[in-house]
Amino acid sequence: MHRDSRPRAARGALGEGGRPQLSSACLWSKMSESSSPIRLDLSSLRGAPQDVLHLLPCEVEHNGSAPVDRYFTPAIRQGSQEKSVSFRGRSLKGQEVMVPQGYVGLVLKEDQRPCTEEEERTVRLKSTFGTLTVWNLERAPSADDGLLLALNWPGIAEAIHAPVSRKEE
Repeated sequence: MHRDSRPRAARGALGEGGRPQLSSACLWSKMSESSSPIRLDLSSLRGAPQDVLHLLPCEVEHNGSAPVDRYFTPAIRQGSQEKSVSFRGRSLKGQEVMVPQGYVGLVLKEDQRPCTEEEERTVRLKSTFGTLTVWNLERAPSADDGLLLALNWPGIAEAIHAPVSRKEE
């Protein structure tokens, strides 16, 4: 996710209201000392579509493309507050989750993975999202689920790093 109050080099990538706009800046990220820089292809920011995201409680052992939208179109039954669906015979309970205010979710794609970890990696923006549906087996997602806890962090970080006035000391 990206926030509008990012460092200057990153602010040009997503403009007002999270709308992508072209910038000549490059975004670099260093995940750890042993990983290579990751470059965002800024030409991919122009006109990125909004996407519908579903986070499923399973692992798919496939690294290629797949026509997911053709085969995974959940018939969602609305309950009181939760969504439910059957996926491969298993009951899933879901909850629609919004990204934190002031942020926009990004779906990034790496066209060609480098041969070594030291090589520069380039990703491009595939789409953006403002909400996603989180699914669990048999039970609805709760406040204790890892993703929901992670989405609380931007607000916590903002409070921790906010300036303290003399009155608050």
